Amino acid sequence: MAVGSATQQKEDFEALARAQLPRLYSLARRLVGDRAEDLVQECLMRAYRSFGSLSAPESGGRWLQSILVNTFRDGLRKQDRRVEEVAVDDIEGFSLYRTIADEDPFPYSDSLHLDFLRAFGREDVHEVLMRMPDLYRAPLVLRYMQGFATKEIATMLDAPLGTVLARLHRGRKLFERELWAYARDTDLLQEGEPG
Repeated sequence: MAVGSATQQKEDFEALARAQLPRLYSLARRLVGDRAEDLVQECLMRAYRSFGSLSAPESGGRWLQSILVNTFRDGLRKQDRRVEEVAVDDIEGFSLYRTIADEDPFPYSDSLHLDFLRAFGREDVHEVLMRMPDLYRAPLVLRYMQGFATKEIATMLDAPLGTVLARLHRGRKLFERELWAYARDTDLLQEGEPG
């Protein structure tokens, strides 16, 4: 970014932050739930300090998202707790497709799997995501909700590409299992049963 007056830089940063705030908050909410405001605030403070290093203003949105993910990753490291990893055996045997077919939660449906997925609103999907360990939620959100390439995610999370691929695979399986558990816990399946 061309070095201008401090006032101009401040105005440029404020314009960028205002334009990107909804996307940042949405991403933060998907990553940390109720702690989203704190994550966005920390991200913006870091971004402001290094705003002069932004060389292409048109990539400001991606730049801010990367800072937000880095802030999230750093927060995980600071928590100094054991990462909650899910054993492959715990999730590999589960198939949402087979479970829906076997349980037949909508007995009069011609499109059983679609009816199951239609039962979920945005808030339901968000709640399922928040039930998942950060280790798996972050790559899923970055890949499928934010559209980052797997290599970008590996860089952002400072993890080897193979590790990110494994977390995406396990995360998808875990998400399916959590979808089913959430549907049972909240009686989403009851809506399709005859009265």
